[in-house]
Amino acid sequence: MMSYDFNTIEAKWQKHWAEEQTFKAENNSDKKKYYVLDMFPYPSGAGLHVGHPLGYIASDIYTRYKRHKGFNVLHPQGYDSFGLPAEQYAIQTGQHPAITTKENIARYREQLDKIGFSFDWSREVRTSNPDFYKWTQWIFIELFNSWYDKNADKARDIKDLEAIFASTGNTEVHAVCDENIASFTSQEWNDFTSKEKQEVLLKYRLTYLAETEVNWCPQLGTVLANDEIVNGVSERGGYPVIRKKMTQWSMRISAYAERLLQGLETIDWTDSLKESQRNWIGKSVGASVTFNVKEHDAVIEVFTTRPDTIFGVTFMTLAPEHDLVQKITTAEQKAQVNAYIEATAKRSERERMADVKTISGVFTGAYAEHPFTKEPVPIWIGDYVLAGYGTGAVMAVPCGDQRDYDFAKHFNIPITNIFESVDISEEAFSDKEKTVIANSDFLNGLNYKKATKTAIYELEKLGQGQGKTNYRLRDAVFSRQRYWGEPFPVYYVDGMPQMIATEHLPIALPEVEKYLPTETGEPPLGRADVWAWNAKNNTVVSKDLIDHSSVFPLELNTMPGWAGSSWYPFRYMDADNDTEFASAEALQYWENVDLYIGGSEHATGHLLYSRFWTKFLKDREYLTVDEPFKKLINQGMILGTSAIIYRISGSNKYVSKGLKDQYETEELRVDVGLINNSDELNIDDLREWQPQFNNAEFELEDNKYIVGREVEKMSKRWFNVVNPDGICEQYGADSLRLYEMFLGPLEQAKPWNTAGITGVHSFLKRLWKLYHSGPEATFYVSDSSISEEPEAAKTLHKTIKKVEEDIENFSFNTSVSTFMIAVNELTAQKCTSKEILEPLAVLISPYAPHIAEELWQKLGKGESISTAAFPVFEEKYLVESTKKYPISFNGKMRFTLELPLDLSKDQIEAAVMANEKTQQQLAGREPKKIIVVPGKIVNIVG
Repeated sequence: MMSYDFNTIEAKWQKHWAEEQTFKAENNSDKKKYYVLDMFPYPSGAGLHVGHPLGYIASDIYTRYKRHKGFNVLHPQGYDSFGLPAEQYAIQTGQHPAITTKENIARYREQLDKIGFSFDWSREVRTSNPDFYKWTQWIFIELFNSWYDKNADKARDIKDLEAIFASTGNTEVHAVCDENIASFTSQEWNDFTSKEKQEVLLKYRLTYLAETEVNWCPQLGTVLANDEIVNGVSERGGYPVIRKKMTQWSMRISAYAERLLQGLETIDWTDSLKESQRNWIGKSVGASVTFNVKEHDAVIEVFTTRPDTIFGVTFMTLAPEHDLVQKITTAEQKAQVNAYIEATAKRSERERMADVKTISGVFTGAYAEHPFTKEPVPIWIGDYVLAGYGTGAVMAVPCGDQRDYDFAKHFNIPITNIFESVDISEEAFSDKEKTVIANSDFLNGLNYKKATKTAIYELEKLGQGQGKTNYRLRDAVFSRQRYWGEPFPVYYVDGMPQMIATEHLPIALPEVEKYLPTETGEPPLGRADVWAWNAKNNTVVSKDLIDHSSVFPLELNTMPGWAGSSWYPFRYMDADNDTEFASAEALQYWENVDLYIGGSEHATGHLLYSRFWTKFLKDREYLTVDEPFKKLINQGMILGTSAIIYRISGSNKYVSKGLKDQYETEELRVDVGLINNSDELNIDDLREWQPQFNNAEFELEDNKYIVGREVEKMSKRWFNVVNPDGICEQYGADSLRLYEMFLGPLEQAKPWNTAGITGVHSFLKRLWKLYHSGPEATFYVSDSSISEEPEAAKTLHKTIKKVEEDIENFSFNTSVSTFMIAVNELTAQKCTSKEILEPLAVLISPYAPHIAEELWQKLGKGESISTAAFPVFEEKYLVESTKKYPISFNGKMRFTLELPLDLSKDQIEAAVMANEKTQQQLAGREPKKIIVVPGKIVNIVG
């Protein structure tokens, strides 16, 4: 008996695909290319839960569909295998991160294979493998050896800049660089020492060393990016984060701010995702204004989008970290200012940006001078101003900004009655302000745009301002004080960074005894014994040999997690290339990713950095494209249904859900595996699950303990994780794939309910039965022509039409419904035609590839179903040849009669009158009138 033995079928085809490398893509093909990519996973020890494969299943359906449509499809997979979790585990257990990472990858691979993905595993990459990060190090070197030419609006070789300096100095250079670089002539440049030249060039390079305010997490011993901090604590571990200054490697992503904005117009991403990036880049058009600091040889530069409101300035606020704070603070205010700075260091930038309610600040005791009125302007510090955004200073206009107004009110700072300067009565101005306005015609009766231009013009005349475009996007800190990351290919000579030549890469991670910072505060690589560079032999040698003559210290920081993920899509194009990150031929053929699927949490991290690196590599002519991902879809989240038990406060007694309102209770979540389909808790299993429940008491209702249920994020933390392995074993991978798509639209969040999978599993059994008949359920299809089964042909072609539309629109959930309807109809029609059932198998194969492959083989096909052409929809099969007419007598419908559509009016009348049922209704009477509307109705008036 040929029953649907899904376990055997799925194991068979997974083995076949692996052995035959069925899904291996070719770099040279006459077919049109299509590149589908998933955001590659970080291989954690917990493995996959059923929420993880959602995006992979969707991309796999589209990948298989594109193969059916005749494309040469690249669909690779790999692992984002450097990162903090593996390092934290290594710190706790002493086990090398490479070992745990390898074990976790093996577990992931096993789970992924069981779900039947059509990945080209021959191109697998792991960011922690030296043969991969060799090229991450190479890209870093290329960034170091580049500068951004504003005139050309692109990155150029640093050698070009050196040539300009040697020829004409730097006065005509228009570059993205550090602020306040001193001008020098070509003669002065040529007279500089080697170290002096390096120091100057470091201020222009696209990756550079600088003292930077960073998010420092003492417990993790590392710097964290803004997107690694949640509610002021580290996302990993929930540890406090403080702000502190450190010398770090940074990257001038800010050079690409405008191009990153403009590039959003050329790619097919969701509006919400684009808006996230626009907000993060934060373009503002306005003016740079300088205020002289009274009694100090110093100026404060501010950026404002409203220079026309400059007469409303009544105070200034500096970020607590601003360089001038310590210089200008008076002795009387010193203690208060220092205490405030110390408190601010414990708050993350995100926390400070998000906090719009708290009003805090301290007066420095110093004053600036208003550019026009020359009146003293008190200088405060406040943590709502960020050192890294703009200039780290704001000119406060309380009458025009709510936060400035609240601050002024809180500290009793005067508020000048001026806003937008237009339609403001003269009484609003002091005598000195009136004089300035009268003399310059400044803002007098002008509209907003003209007022802004006039303000900038007047400031420029004074030499205290100019028009400027500002961006919120800041240069990205690229150093991490971790072990488990890419080593920098950098050594230091006389304190200056030197790049290791490409031919000596990779510089591999050294062995260390512990994965913690050293006792003197150095990063973990400071513990390595063999971690110095012999510049003569070009090898890594013992630190004991450092002589600063031929052996030099190596960089102790490692690269951040986003280093490898910023360029990995291009490595898949030519993953085994030893001599370059990918060949020109492969890069030209594949270009970039046509479809990218992954989580929305990467909107302003990974996606922004990868766009930056792609544009840079295009500038340096290593790529032919300047966007990595043409189309991007964020899959929604599969939610778990948590199980909640209720503990009476202050006790070790737990009450069933229906009794909880009788007590003051606390909610605890327990493993969903302890709950049956009736929400009943297995108390014996609970006691075994965790020791804290060994001596607990339970108050039952109807001899049962009923738990509460709550739909929330599927997470190990909430014990609501469902393992896909068990689902595949019980129902099969095809059932899992179909069910995850059936849950709802791809981009929406939806709750998981294991009980619901039985519906799609039953559907697959009906599909199997459609190809088998007789008491022994023997495989059988007939050679009957499609023309002999018009109803089945209609079912097939409306299914082809709908499924193709659904896949093209990524509406996978509605396709599953369509398949169910089709199988039900074909079963009712007793369809056995090979001409119907063959294309049906192809239609279903992207969604349920294992059962489709098995049926395809039974249909006598030698090649994999993945090579079959997608069925072509033909409209003719949906064209109706007959019409079911409602036959009415005196306006009341009595029966229906199916007649050919091509009958004339007289022929329809004759056919109706000749029908036996008509004669029964008339009972021998002659009708007075017969109304016939061809294609619609027949009404007999008697």
